Amino acid sequence: MKTYDVAVIGAGVFGSWTAWHLARAGKSVLLADAWGAAHSRASSGGESRIIRMGYGADEIYTHMSMRSLAAWHDLFHRTRQSLFHQTGVLWMAREDHPHNVDTLRVFAAAGVPHEVILAPDLARRYPQIRMSSPDIFGIFEPESGALMARRAVAAVVDDAVQSGVDYRIQSVAWPETRIAAETFVFACGPWLPKIFPDLLAKRIFTTRQEVFFFAPPPGDRRFSPPDLPIWLDYTDPRGPYGFPNLENRGIKLAFDRHGAAFDPDAGDRTVSPQSIATARGFLAERFPALGDPPLTESRVCQYANTSNGDFLIDRHPDRADVWLLGGGSGHGFKHGPAVGEYITSQILGTATPEPRFSLAAKAETLQRSVY
Repeated sequence: MKTYDVAVIGAGVFGSWTAWHLARAGKSVLLADAWGAAHSRASSGGESRIIRMGYGADEIYTHMSMRSLAAWHDLFHRTRQSLFHQTGVLWMAREDHPHNVDTLRVFAAAGVPHEVILAPDLARRYPQIRMSSPDIFGIFEPESGALMARRAVAAVVDDAVQSGVDYRIQSVAWPETRIAAETFVFACGPWLPKIFPDLLAKRIFTTRQEVFFFAPPPGDRRFSPPDLPIWLDYTDPRGPYGFPNLENRGIKLAFDRHGAAFDPDAGDRTVSPQSIATARGFLAERFPALGDPPLTESRVCQYANTSNGDFLIDRHPDRADVWLLGGGSGHGFKHGPAVGEYITSQILGTATPEPRFSLAAKAETLQRSVY
């Protein structure tokens, strides 16, 4: 049996980029996933994910997003794949909202390209959006946009294999395993607290999340880029956000709020009629020109957040050869390249640990503050 320097368990966006970076650092790497890269139940699966720089006062994530966007661009350029849509990202909020005040401050310090759109101009530029109040303004990130999630992860895995990574569809039990490796990285998303229940069952919160796609009116370009960007509405406590009609799949709508506790193995992935009605009600409020659009697709996935939304990237307290990597759902997909770079530096011992990513920093009560 071959002994690897590192075995990465979980071929989602975090695991695949970790394997990629480790291979580039000269390590022999096995990447294993029970169902395959970004499979249908994975948090990294699905159609699309936002990559944006706005994180309020959490400057660490702005810088990670900036590094990650450059890495995604490089990957897609080298592999000749068009898996990023530069739609721009529009934040909508009131001028005194702390998140947006901090976002503008961080953008100025970090050099993030952006535009402030005052309320009258916002209404003129995007007449298809009915604003919830007249005092809303916008922050527009012109270089941000959408990553085509499942296919992007597959591209990372393919490129990692070209760099020497061994990739297998293989179920891995713990602590017994049929894999020989000096170091293990468990990047298993919502399965992480199931693999390490004593340690993580109360520190990673897995919740049910629903996503909807609606067809735009025939021949209507107002709901496709460049007429409509990705948007996030900080004026609405429901946490709505959405994508324009990308690759003719429809207008994507979701709500960034935590659903009920969810089992990624046994949970019912059928969208409820009530939640569809809620989504339609929101669209009628904010996009009245859509009329009553057909629901073309829906998906039940899951978040797997830590107590406050910071990532978990730390060594197992009782096993020096085991690393825990997770807690990224809800905002983590975009950061795959930077996360893989960071944990590789920790395994190699070439960088100082970030306290926010430590296991010790994770509480047992869900009070998310990172968005």
